[in-house]
Amino acid sequence: MTDVLVCIKRVPETSTQVLLSDDRMSVDARHVGHTISPHEEAAIEIAVQVAEASGGTATVLTLGPADAVEQLRDAIALGCTRAVHIEADSEAFGPADVAAAVAELVRGEDFGLVLVGNDAADSGDFQVGVRLAYALGRPVVTGISTLTIDGERLTARGSGPEGDEIYELPCPAVIAIQEGGVAPRYPSIVGRMKAKKLPIETISTSVSPTTQRLGLTSPPEKPSTVEVLGEGPEAAKAVVDMLVGIGVVSS
Repeated sequence: MTDVLVCIKRVPETSTQVLLSDDRMSVDARHVGHTISPHEEAAIEIAVQVAEASGGTATVLTLGPADAVEQLRDAIALGCTRAVHIEADSEAFGPADVAAAVAELVRGEDFGLVLVGNDAADSGDFQVGVRLAYALGRPVVTGISTLTIDGERLTARGSGPEGDEIYELPCPAVIAIQEGGVAPRYPSIVGRMKAKKLPIETISTSVSPTTQRLGLTSPPEKPSTVEVLGEGPEAAKAVVDMLVGIGVVSS
């Protein structure tokens, strides 16, 4: 039996252009909704699969404002059986602070596996999983797409620069999940009903933020060029030449 903790973060829905706040300290979310990042959706799916296969539990945790309960209920609808909310100002907590707050909870529980998203969808931090594992004295691997557990051994698979990478490590462990290895399930009607009724455990943390964000920058826009091949019938020859050039049709 494996009890799993999966950590998620309330992030702005940024399927379109990402805008920064005027002080460049956060993503401007005034005109967008909030969601769970794709990495963490995959982590939720893996947590539920492991819990169901082993007869264990899947607990979802977030640190954030009161509105973050919305994302916890989304995770419950997807199969998590318990939800814990560390109510705090997430903008004031850097990766080291978040890891310390999560470690504080984990030390008082018996989680055989802790899953996090590989990186934060809003600020791009790749640190929480590694810092959490260090604080707990547990092994950690990042960039993992799928995993299996056999007793007290865990096999994790991910993609590296030279191809697939496979790791074997003991439990308890911390794993940073990236999207692509599993397909997150859709919430069922039963799951949605459960999400409305299941009580959310709200707790505080003794961790005081000690790190400070210096600011965020937007990546440079990728240049794009557009070539007008012509207008009307006059463009036909140019279009054919282009299709021949890229190998779609033969000359």
